[in-house]
Amino acid sequence: CMLSGIDILISTSSMPKMLAIFWFNSTTIQFDACLLQMFAIHSLSGMESTVPLAMAFDRYVAICHPLRHATVLTLPRVTKIGVAAVVRGAALMAPLPVFIKQLPFCHSNILSHSYCLHQDVMKLACDDIRVNVVYGLIVIISAIGLDSLLISFSYLLILKTVLGLTREAQAKAFGTCVSHVCAVFIFYVPFIGLSMVHRFSKRRDSPLPVILANIYLLVPPVL
Repeated sequence: CMLSGIDILISTSSMPKMLAIFWFNSTTIQFDACLLQMFAIHSLSGMESTVPLAMAFDRYVAICHPLRHATVLTLPRVTKIGVAAVVRGAALMAPLPVFIKQLPFCHSNILSHSYCLHQDVMKLACDDIRVNVVYGLIVIISAIGLDSLLISFSYLLILKTVLGLTREAQAKAFGTCVSHVCAVFIFYVPFIGLSMVHRFSKRRDSPLPVILANIYLLVPPVL
């Protein structure tokens, strides 16, 4: 339910401007509106990154400790996890528009994407952007990196437990996890690919970042 809500909010924050670009050729956006869109997209993405981690923990408890599932994942505890996801996403991404606001822009103001991404906007600045680069790496490591590491660890524990079950129980357990694993790959692979391309690519005219950005933002809500 929370994941669906986040996907709807991400689409709401990006789709109106994208449709305006494609339908009405409205290719301009106010700087403050761009910063607001940037904060919304990145903070919601940070929240969305926490949801697969919570789902992985749910799968771990359900498969490895099935008798304790109802006592471990109580409604108050699940609510606290949801609140923590919202707070973490907003707190991690709040400095991004603040850092961008301090930069001078004196060259091209043409973005590569149809919406405002921190990696894209900061490259338009004509001043030192090391603070933005370093903080962006910190965010990726502390959010995406940590979440993906914990998800991988939870699935190692699940795999260890499943291998000791009967074939019928193994099939049931794997069936429970398949949809979650697919969701994890659909979210993390384009995001990591987009981050790597922005970090190391020197070509601003490459279509790859645009393709990855659209997959990362538009495909998960559709699914």
